[in-house]
Amino acid sequence: MDDSARRLLQRIMRRIPAQMLKPTLDKWGRLTAAQRQSMDFTESKWALTEKLLAICEENEMTVKHITELEMIHVIENPDHCMWYALQLMDPEEDVHSVELTQFKEQFKSHLRELIRHVSIKIKKHTDEAVWIRIAWGDSFSRPNHLKPTYVVHHLQTPYVFVTSLTSKLKPLLSQALVLSTRYQAIKDASLSGRKLTAIRDLLMRQYQQVFPTKYPSPLAENDQNASNILINKEQAELAASRHQKACEAFGDGMLPQLQSAVYKLETKFRDHTNKTMTEREEAFRCVVKFASTNLLESLRHCASSGIASTPGTSLLSSIPLKGRNYFVITDNSPGPSSQTRQPSN
Repeated sequence: MDDSARRLLQRIMRRIPAQMLKPTLDKWGRLTAAQRQSMDFTESKWALTEKLLAICEENEMTVKHITELEMIHVIENPDHCMWYALQLMDPEEDVHSVELTQFKEQFKSHLRELIRHVSIKIKKHTDEAVWIRIAWGDSFSRPNHLKPTYVVHHLQTPYVFVTSLTSKLKPLLSQALVLSTRYQAIKDASLSGRKLTAIRDLLMRQYQQVFPTKYPSPLAENDQNASNILINKEQAELAASRHQKACEAFGDGMLPQLQSAVYKLETKFRDHTNKTMTEREEAFRCVVKFASTNLLESLRHCASSGIASTPGTSLLSSIPLKGRNYFVITDNSPGPSSQTRQPSN
């Protein structure tokens, strides 16, 4: 086992929690039953790492085997990364004919035509997601397995999720994805977060949506204000109406755990009491960020409980409606613009 494989294994061992080490190694399947039994998981992480290094040396494992272990850990723990959503555009007629084997072959072929030294590993997860691990090199150096890019793509959908991708390498990945998926273009979806399942569910509308109705009625939920017999009929109707409108704006039931939304303001300053700022020709710029462990749930609660007025502002309801959490507001657009941001690292 060479030095790069040894350093990669040491880093993976530091990242895997002690209580998850045994099941992760079992899923890896690269150790014999006797080798697994020889590991005492009550020992320190350092001692376990040294033991595993010795076993891997004995088995003559390579970087290829160690990256398998890393992929298992990342797939099981995707929330340790910051994910950025991309959207494929302009599908070709045969876009739905792309299957896994064809995608794997074409993606690897196209990417290797664009960059000489690159290591690509593709694995299909149980939820039908295709996980791609890319270790990048260049014309003069071998792939750096300590700084890989991870890509998640659900075949038959236009959505791609990436993490640890630099702006320099983004055009190469984008071109390989477009050519191997039968699309003609790709763009940023202006959606990011650490909860991969949250941004996936938001883009794919995998949550309970509520649509306006001419004859609204209280939704089945845990709002005790609507059913409390001590509240008069008018208050109960107002509470039910607020909840209905809140669910129309943000969804019902369990919502995707989006953790933030950012609004970048680039518009003329308007305040008749402040002539100095109002008379400035250049645009007034500021950034507003909303953050919560579950932003959509918090916004729905504010509207449903009466803390915020209903119907909510389109600036906030655009988060689930447009499936994004980054907006640029300018004088040229009445609401959140379609401008996007580049993923940052």
